[in-house]
Amino acid sequence: MIDTSVLIDLGVIDADELPRQVAVTAISMAELAAGPHASSSPHERARRQDRLQRAEATFNPLPFDGDAARAYGRIYAAIVAGGRKARGARAIDLLIAATALAADLPLYTRNADDFRGLEQLITVVAI
Repeated sequence: MIDTSVLIDLGVIDADELPRQVAVTAISMAELAAGPHASSSPHERARRQDRLQRAEATFNPLPFDGDAARAYGRIYAAIVAGGRKARGARAIDLLIAATALAADLPLYTRNADDFRGLEQLITVVAI
């Protein structure tokens, strides 16, 4: 599974660094959907909209379902046990991690520090 940071940078990442089969989460697709609205630049909004449309045409995202919701409890507990905050802006990253845990998939990311403390639960691959 790739997180949003990898999904955004797919065009510049060497394909050899990626898994043979790529999965994305509905959470990452939601982040991409919000992207165009987060920019005041018409050029950047258009670029982000293009990225969203390409991702939508390419991927059938894994849902955040009941299994992922249960996995989120384990993810949350691991983060809190490590002395880190599990709420706020990082909650989205943790929902992605929970989806990876529920699907028993490694998580490929450009921001491995976002998932620090979860090594006992999921395999995090920094690229």
